[in-house]
Amino acid sequence: MVENYLSKLSQNLLDVLNDEEFYDIIIEVGKNPYVKIFRTHVVILYYRSPYLKRILSTNKKENDRTFAHIKLSNISSENFSIILRYIIYGGNDSLEECDVLDIIKNFGFENNSLLELQKFYIDLISKDPD
Repeated sequence: MVENYLSKLSQNLLDVLNDEEFYDIIIEVGKNPYVKIFRTHVVILYYRSPYLKRILSTNKKENDRTFAHIKLSNISSENFSIILRYIIYGGNDSLEECDVLDIIKNFGFENNSLLELQKFYIDLISKDPD
């Protein structure tokens, strides 16, 4: 029963990610000409990613406390899409087709910007190195 609930919750969060009507922040990812726009949700990003929490905390507009859009040129749109779907919004599909190490490297693994993600993948790799 708990597994069904968590699976449904995960699917609901992915539905929220894919719903372009009720987003409250825009994230521009990649470098020209390969920039992609992601419409996301401040509350989810804020509580699911310490890295994005720091960015969000410094991007508040002082006048009405809403958020401006964020630019992340240090990661490809493909990798950011995977991070949003699986790490932040909790997708439970398989990551086997993705090069997880490449994603981590491109999104700041080497400069300690994603400590929680580092720990997760170090644990994962140490349990199953193949």
